[in-house]
Amino acid sequence: MYLLGLGLVFLIMKYLGIGAVASWDWWMVLTPFGLAVVWWAWADASGYTKKIAMEREDRKRKERIARNHEALGTAPTRKKSGR
Repeated sequence: MYLLGLGLVFLIMKYLGIGAVASWDWWMVLTPFGLAVVWWAWADASGYTKKIAMEREDRKRKERIARNHEALGTAPTRKKSGR
């Protein structure tokens, strides 16, 4: 997402002629879009996207289970250290 945002900022600056970006070649302005495509291709091919989605689902599941245990009054308690 950061690369897309950067690309949009560069694109607007180039189009409106703002700052140093106005004098850049178009390939330099459009480079962040190409890098975003490369990132997405790598993330999908390597399984990174799936891994992040699975971690997010697992975290939500654990939080839901903990909330249900609390609501039922069966939440685990801390064990006291015995002497």
